[in-house]
Amino acid sequence: MNTIDIGVILIFTLLVVCCGFSFSNSGKNTKSFFSAGGALPWWMSGLSLYMSFFSSGTFVVWGSIAYTSGWVSVTIQWTMCIAGFIIGFFIAPRWQQTRVMTAAQFIQLRLGNSYQKIYSTIFLTISVLSTGAFLYPVAKLIEVTTGLPLNVTIIVLGLIILAYTAVGGLWAVIVTDILQFVVLAAAVVIVLPLALGEVGGINNFIDKAPEGFFNLVNSEYTWPFIFAFGLYNLFFIAGNWAYVQRYTSVANPADAKKVGLLFGSLYIISPVIWMLAPMIYRVLHPDLQGLADEGAYLLMSKQVLPLGMLGLMLGAMIFATSSSINTTLNIAASVITNDLYKQIKPQVSEQQLVKFGRIATILLGIGTIIIALLVPKLGGIVEVVMSLAALTGGALFLPPIWLLFSRYQTGPTILTTSLITLSINATFKFITPVLFEFSLDRAEEMLVGVLTPVILLTVFEIILRIRGNESAQFHSFQASRAKLKQQEQEQEQEQEQKPEQQNGSDTDASEANKKGIKVIGFGITASGLIMLGISILAEKDALVVAVVAGIILLIGTSIIYKAKQTSNHTDI
Repeated sequence: MNTIDIGVILIFTLLVVCCGFSFSNSGKNTKSFFSAGGALPWWMSGLSLYMSFFSSGTFVVWGSIAYTSGWVSVTIQWTMCIAGFIIGFFIAPRWQQTRVMTAAQFIQLRLGNSYQKIYSTIFLTISVLSTGAFLYPVAKLIEVTTGLPLNVTIIVLGLIILAYTAVGGLWAVIVTDILQFVVLAAAVVIVLPLALGEVGGINNFIDKAPEGFFNLVNSEYTWPFIFAFGLYNLFFIAGNWAYVQRYTSVANPADAKKVGLLFGSLYIISPVIWMLAPMIYRVLHPDLQGLADEGAYLLMSKQVLPLGMLGLMLGAMIFATSSSINTTLNIAASVITNDLYKQIKPQVSEQQLVKFGRIATILLGIGTIIIALLVPKLGGIVEVVMSLAALTGGALFLPPIWLLFSRYQTGPTILTTSLITLSINATFKFITPVLFEFSLDRAEEMLVGVLTPVILLTVFEIILRIRGNESAQFHSFQASRAKLKQQEQEQEQEQEQKPEQQNGSDTDASEANKKGIKVIGFGITASGLIMLGISILAEKDALVVAVVAGIILLIGTSIIYKAKQTSNHTDI
């Protein structure tokens, strides 16, 4: 990688960090720090959900599968599209209607304090493991393109990510997510036609591809695996505590529905655009061995992108993939602060809670860095991600979703389901291979992981319904939700009667939204200027880069202009 690419990476890194740090004063209370005031625009929340999910190793995990297995990588990711639509229509509105800040708070209201503490402990443990698995592919991307030592990259990058997340809270996460989405989308759009040109066009690519490269499934990723992985994605996207935050941080159920539908819509075409580049690289260079295929996407980009553009793409990939990390750090710190620490010290002030939340974010970030350093010793990122999915997906994420629809499930039935599922999954993963030389293949592992909790919860539901005893804790939850709804209606009536005395929290949320849009516009405009500068320096394909830069500049300046108009109109 040349000096210009490295310079672009540093400039983009500075831009992202500045955008995140611009919200250093937004954490006036825990609601603003952990849920962006509870009135986040749905399109912001939807794009952030998309970036938080897709970036968890997309270019490394799925890029590796695309290089080795071809189109099956697209088939796998289309299950995320289906999951998004199901969540949008049926699940996301239910989460918003609970009126909670976190999934842990919902569990506390629905099942009680003791069960909340148990689930919170399990969640926090898995969070550190999963964020470590997400940090590794980011560092891997940098290692492939720059040659910097992997361990040094993990440590430095981890410290940068946790710094702006700890300072800016959820707003820092949301704004940087959207900035990364725009820049990365532009870079990917440039890579694809250049890669097709490198291989001699689409027809030549198809002709030279390995046999079965465009099959929907193969011997490793079979239809049973696709079905199981689709269920896992449904449970994961709908029940992961970090993603639940995206449904509960918007203003109403209709907006929560739009969040899910936007996510599903983006996953219709984006997997095709992402995966073609590493597939083309397989045709051009079929000799990658071992874990080297994890860098296929970046190697393709490195081969075709003009001077400076690789640096911008890598910078966008770094922070886009980091989105999964800062999202999980924020929600995990929220659980520690609001659902654990606040119960121990109920009289603690809001300022002290925010300070404690920042400290919790830093400690979780250090744990993330340690786990990421261990990933290579655990078999590589694909093995780690797939194993975490099979082990924890159904066990941890389905039970809270089930509670959204059931009046009968109780703390014992929910916890029993999770513990039995985790025990069965761990037995097949770690014990039977050693003691009996028996192990499940990837499809069987995933099926056991997602179907076990479905079966257990169904059996419990049938038994409880036959007995006819609704959960007492469910009625308590309904009462608390009704009380909160009544308070909201009374506040709305007061505002209608005295519009000049607008509720202060609503004003704060509105001002935060305006600031968020302005920062997004500034970040996108600055990114367009960076890309325009790259087009001037580029020795090849400068016109393509300049056109895309012009589009980004137009988007950024339009956002800034509309934000100013809205602000002026409000002032009047």
